[in-house]
Amino acid sequence: MNEGLAFRRCEQITRSRARNFYYGIRLLPGQKRRAMCAIYAFARRVDDIGDGSLPGDDKLVRLEAARRSLEQIGPDSTDPVLAGIGHALGYFAIPLDAFRDLIDGVEMDARGARYETFSDLEPYCRRVAGSIGRLSVVVFGTNDSAAMQLADDLGVAMQLTNILRDIREDAGRRRVYLPREDLDRFGCGEDPSAAPVQAMGPLIRFEARRARSWFERGLPLITMLDPRSAACVAAMTGIYLRLLARIEEQPDRVLFERVSLASWEKAWVAARSLTVVTAAGPHGVGGRMNGGVRRDGAGAPVRGMGSGSEVGR
Repeated sequence: MNEGLAFRRCEQITRSRARNFYYGIRLLPGQKRRAMCAIYAFARRVDDIGDGSLPGDDKLVRLEAARRSLEQIGPDSTDPVLAGIGHALGYFAIPLDAFRDLIDGVEMDARGARYETFSDLEPYCRRVAGSIGRLSVVVFGTNDSAAMQLADDLGVAMQLTNILRDIREDAGRRRVYLPREDLDRFGCGEDPSAAPVQAMGPLIRFEARRARSWFERGLPLITMLDPRSAACVAAMTGIYLRLLARIEEQPDRVLFERVSLASWEKAWVAARSLTVVTAAGPHGVGGRMNGGVRRDGAGAPVRGMGSGSEVGR
């Protein structure tokens, strides 16, 4: 398929479906932006299977078909997403095994996996989100093993944030990602949607602190990238850190509604990220991303204070 046509279709999918990522992706120069859109378009295809309404066994069949389709990646494919990845492979050494990791993670959803401890949950996060970090970092311009690990850690941080944001939505799908040992520790039972609100608040703040620690582990990635790629990562993490701060400020909100940022706010974070990187360089941004709100002596966020990262202010 014509390279321009394939990439245009992938970019359309990303622009319309990437609720947070596209604000960072659009900061990249053309070739990197197109490759990232092709990666996202395939990831969206896999996620849509996992989040769809089909029975688990039917999802597994479709996920296996998605796995087989990786063998058909190439610029001559009639599938615009597979063709887009095929064209991107001409510019970047995209690790296709990371797509297989993503499929493995979504298969865990299809099988109804539950997690006893965080150590059990972490591999799932690395499969469904760390895999995207590893795919992305190659497009950003490095296959350094340290950069790969940091990108994987940021993926875990973002997935933990998604888990907190989507507690209500996941309950409708009969999914529970929060570790059983944490639910027991805070007296929430096995079903977060049926737990007392007064018990869920402290649990959500506990899990938010865990997510924040993973952001702190992964953020040094910014200092290893060129300015435009660093701005992309800063924008993505800035958006997620602001979302995480909102959840910490009012943890019970996730039990009743989807917590999100307005489009204008995401665009502002992205623009600010590019401005700060241009002015201070990636190392300057790495030092300014604090990702937090002001906290009281118990570690709880103080209402009314700014949230998110320094690049988002």
